Amino acid sequence: MRWSSFFRTASRAFHENPSLSKCLVVCTMIPFNYCSGGGLLAYADAAAEKNMEDKCRKKKVVVLGTGWAGTTFLRNLKSTSFDVEVVSPRNYFAFTPLLPSVTIGTVEARSVVEPIRSITRKKNMDIQFTEAECYRIDPKNNKVYCRSSQDRNLGGKQEFSVDYDYLIIAIGARSNTFNTPGVEEYTHFLKEVEDAQRIRRKVLDLFERASLPCVSEEEKKKLLNFVVVGGGPTGVEFAAELHDFVHDDLSKLYPSIRKYVNITLLEAGDHILNMFDKRITEFAERKFSREGIDVRLGSMVVKVTDKEICTKERGSGNAVSLPYGMVVWSTGIGPRPELLQFMKDVGQGSRRAISTDEWLRVEGFHNIYALGDCATINQRKVMEDIAVIFSKADKNGDGKLDAEEFHEVVDDIIERYPQVDLYLKKKQMNNIMALMRKSEDVSGIVDIETFKAGLSEVDSQMKNLPATAQVAAQQGVYLANCFNRMEQCERYPEGPLKFRGTGRHRFRAFRYKHLGQFAPLGGEQTAAQLPGDWVSIGHSSQWLWYSVYASKQVSWRTRYLVVSDWGRRFIFGRDSSRI
Repeated sequence: MRWSSFFRTASRAFHENPSLSKCLVVCTMIPFNYCSGGGLLAYADAAAEKNMEDKCRKKKVVVLGTGWAGTTFLRNLKSTSFDVEVVSPRNYFAFTPLLPSVTIGTVEARSVVEPIRSITRKKNMDIQFTEAECYRIDPKNNKVYCRSSQDRNLGGKQEFSVDYDYLIIAIGARSNTFNTPGVEEYTHFLKEVEDAQRIRRKVLDLFERASLPCVSEEEKKKLLNFVVVGGGPTGVEFAAELHDFVHDDLSKLYPSIRKYVNITLLEAGDHILNMFDKRITEFAERKFSREGIDVRLGSMVVKVTDKEICTKERGSGNAVSLPYGMVVWSTGIGPRPELLQFMKDVGQGSRRAISTDEWLRVEGFHNIYALGDCATINQRKVMEDIAVIFSKADKNGDGKLDAEEFHEVVDDIIERYPQVDLYLKKKQMNNIMALMRKSEDVSGIVDIETFKAGLSEVDSQMKNLPATAQVAAQQGVYLANCFNRMEQCERYPEGPLKFRGTGRHRFRAFRYKHLGQFAPLGGEQTAAQLPGDWVSIGHSSQWLWYSVYASKQVSWRTRYLVVSDWGRRFIFGRDSSRI
């Protein structure tokens, strides 16, 4: 009985304390090891080795997309603590701001692309690239399901899955058709290099066809009527580039049909380039008018057929039909089809882009990030947290904030809620205390009502960031820096105070810094709007545009190619051969 009780006690201790049990086994078998060969020692060593492997295993980071956001993240990632796999249907990065120049041969397509493997090869880490498209994301099991983008005739496995510890969604967006009938079938988009190449071939095809002797005069007018839908930067720049191509190059090669060329720019709003300064907008409209580009404001496209584009004039309500040779659609962006199901799965089915927090994390997930055109930051409102902010600052619990208590949280408030800083700058206030001057207490004591009144209008400054390459690039740099310092910030958080919790956030929130924007208007003239309300229009801005865009190329190879293309165009003109 005593032996039976001993064995029951030993068995229970063995199962309840596995680590102690292993040590006991090892110690017991040390003398036995000389005659048994150390079988149980091998078991203990294997278990320890497995635990060590689990600790040393690198986290898997999967990056979807090789656009501005994804590529900038890869270029700035320096930590070797991660295994990185890039999944994208295209094996290159494209400098998209120069796509309008590619459409008419000012810059060649090969000059604005850089193979993604050339970019990753320069890194001091092993980055794997897979040419495939992601068609499904499974956040519950940390998997992405992919499909090869290669031709099926090449053989091989067509579908596969990739596991991840961290997922970075940076697949961009597609052109938004607003469900307008006929847009998908009959118009050209300008989002990818392939789009620019198709437009270039189409323009030359139309000129060649219009020059045939059997084509009537009415048909020539139709063939050479180019319609651009969308008065944003891309649409305006393409219209300007096309005008230069026609009048500088094609008019010399096709002199007999030059008089039939017409360029029409349709904009549903009141002005083109409405995100720019009013001075730039007015200059652009006057310039286009002088050069014969027909700018039609308040024209909303309602239907596109194979022969004409139908619009509705906002002022009069009249329906207008325009025969066309080519339509270029540039009216904004929408989510890609492969993201729609993921957005539904995470409760964002009604949104136009993936909603993230200020750290670029998809809302509800700590290991999935989204950046670039496919995402938008859902900045938290101050008034939603006003009570918890006040209670966090009110350390003595008396319902009032004295100067010392208030100053302890001021920096965290501005860091956590950037709209506060924007509001202060707009009102030309030096500090947040200026918002609290409604208090009648001369001692500087702030109660909850004064606190609410001072911050009540702050949230009006909240705006979504524009879907531009500049925003995507800055987000890529920010996220790469977060991954580079992830282990350090786990131990020493550097972010703002957690008002709805304890401690601090690991990282500082993402902050976009606007560095200015350009609008090439043709004729070697560009409009530049830089920080500080500095506006420049003319030939000097064009040279600034050249220098900035050359410097922003991702390699010395593309810098050389782009600059040489510009030089070739100055000397020999644009190439009009159809290849």
